[in-house]
Amino acid sequence: MTEIDTTPRWIDSFEQLASLCAGWREQRAVALDTEFMRSRTFYPQPALVQIGDGKHCYLIDNLAIADLQPLRDLLLDTAVTKVMHSCSEDLETLERLLGVIPEPIFDTQIAAALCGMGAGLGYAATVNQLLRIDLPKSETRSDWLQRPLSEAQKNYAALDVAWLPVLYGVLLKDLSERGRLEWLHEDCASLVTVAQNPSPAEVYYQKVKGAWRLRNKQLAVLQDVCAWREREARVLDMPRNHLLKEAICISLAQQLPRHKGALSQLGIEGRALREHGDTLLKIVSHACERVDPPPRMRQPLNRQQGEVLKQLRLELGDIAERTGLPSGILIRKKELEALVQADRPELEGRLGGWRADVIGQPLLEALRQLRKEELK
Repeated sequence: MTEIDTTPRWIDSFEQLASLCAGWREQRAVALDTEFMRSRTFYPQPALVQIGDGKHCYLIDNLAIADLQPLRDLLLDTAVTKVMHSCSEDLETLERLLGVIPEPIFDTQIAAALCGMGAGLGYAATVNQLLRIDLPKSETRSDWLQRPLSEAQKNYAALDVAWLPVLYGVLLKDLSERGRLEWLHEDCASLVTVAQNPSPAEVYYQKVKGAWRLRNKQLAVLQDVCAWREREARVLDMPRNHLLKEAICISLAQQLPRHKGALSQLGIEGRALREHGDTLLKIVSHACERVDPPPRMRQPLNRQQGEVLKQLRLELGDIAERTGLPSGILIRKKELEALVQADRPELEGRLGGWRADVIGQPLLEALRQLRKEELK
């Protein structure tokens, strides 16, 4: 194994950053991670960017460097693979900091799953399994926006990228030998696409628990209230539930209040009532008059569909065992339920890529056979 200096190297000037980034752009890959805070804001607050080049670990103080263009150029350089672990939040943080999503990426969590190590394996657990190295977890909940950072924080942050280059080499070789490297590239490219195209505000009502019970104007109200909450939370940089709790969103849709007294009874009081009461009443009123309410959402599985789902899960378990892949990486619970409920199930989204042959088509064939048996 290549010897790696895990001593954190602090970077807080443009000159240092520019020189290092120029060198990193000559490499095939660099390790990348971020530290951020997000307790009372909608968006992550970028606090630190870590780079590992396979020899040293660098901590880039984005709070001290006004011009981060060299880092931005590095992340956009498609000749350099950015090695990350469970990177969804890091991609969001980097987009907030630099206005870009790095690509291409190599997510070692996904790679580990495709190598049969289990779904959702953490960085420390991956390092332990592959390299037999134990990493500390003591600074997970640190205040990363404070300056100066403690030595413990710096050491922790450095270790987050120290072993990623080694993991990259091990997992790249394993995936290549298994013939699954293109699967990894496909899944990582999908992560980038999702990060580059955040969901529109109009679809967030679909995430509300119990929304499937509503229809027509109630569902229209929920859609419009949740869309307003999403846009307002982004503008104010405030967590959604700090602005308006999800339970109140669904109560507004169910009760269809017409005056502020009714809003107060739903739990909208004080400053929230003063600042947003009139707006919410207008949203409810206009939504009730819509001629294009959203279609009713998919209902929970009925008993018969539940039995079909059980049979498909058995098929899924067999495929997972045969391929050595965790079922969670093959298909998500909602994707499996959607196949069961569809009149004409199709392999869409993730199921239309490498998963089509591995899991999609076998499940469709099993579903067809089960439906034939139901008709006998």
